[in-house]
Amino acid sequence: MTLLAAALCAAALLSLRCGSQNIPLGELLKALRQGDPDDAVLRIVLYVRIPRTLAGGLAGCALALAGALIQAVLNNAMASPNIIGVNAGAGFAAMLAGVLAPGAAGMMSLAAFLGALGTALFIYILAVKAGLSRTTLILAGIAVNSMLTAGSNALTLLDPDTAIGATAFMLGGFNGVALSSVRSAGVYLAAGALLAFFLASDLDVLRLGEESAAGLGLHVGRTRFLAILAAALLAGAAVSFSGLLGFVGLLVPHMARRLIGGDNRWLLPAAALMGGSFVLLCDVASRLLFAPFELPVGIVMSLLGGPFFLYLLLHHKRGRVYD
Repeated sequence: MTLLAAALCAAALLSLRCGSQNIPLGELLKALRQGDPDDAVLRIVLYVRIPRTLAGGLAGCALALAGALIQAVLNNAMASPNIIGVNAGAGFAAMLAGVLAPGAAGMMSLAAFLGALGTALFIYILAVKAGLSRTTLILAGIAVNSMLTAGSNALTLLDPDTAIGATAFMLGGFNGVALSSVRSAGVYLAAGALLAFFLASDLDVLRLGEESAAGLGLHVGRTRFLAILAAALLAGAAVSFSGLLGFVGLLVPHMARRLIGGDNRWLLPAAALMGGSFVLLCDVASRLLFAPFELPVGIVMSLLGGPFFLYLLLHHKRGRVYD
């Protein structure tokens, strides 16, 4: 855990240094120490790099935590916020709020949370009531994701003002992100993270199976609902300022599980730390790969996540994905 925390700090420092103008570490520290408002380096760091680094780190932590929670609740190794439509639900609701109440403070974060919560509950009800198999549940989630994405695309066509910046939102990224956007989502991020860590022990009991967990005194329905609520808070808040980033909630929990194990008391914080590092490193790569042109970070993540998802599907068919 100490190494993961150090890796996150190193990724954050790299994010502060790298971009269209690479800033040597000495110049970066000197600008921060002197605090000269006329210093170009200080202005770049304060108004561009710091907001972007905070946004990337927090979005990665939130989406990785949400992915770990959804995988635990649905007992499905291939579930993640973007695959089953939670991110798309948050994105659709956020764009709808932008159409109905443009400029309303905090409305986008609230709408994104409600969209994520509604989608997550819908998928969970499908899993429980319809008795879908794990693979069928993923296919149902992909269908829901497609419908919500179509709704977002329709909004951009029907409202020209929404179309401005819609492409960047759909691809996901942190170019031009403002501290005010991150600040308005901070309450939801903090609440979701605290609730997730509070549920860690209960999720470990839930891994034993519904009957065994109930026999040990666990309120299964309440635990699952609270876990979905936490995942919706985290995914919705992250989407409100980062756009529709894909595959963070799929890749990172698997990497954390390989490194830490299945104990959620350690898995959840490890996934959060790894998620922040992963998104920051992908964001740095998106700035440097085709510099001075900047590639949307969502494209980099999709290039990494697509093959990984296919790998999971193939191993699931052979019965080697964890239950």
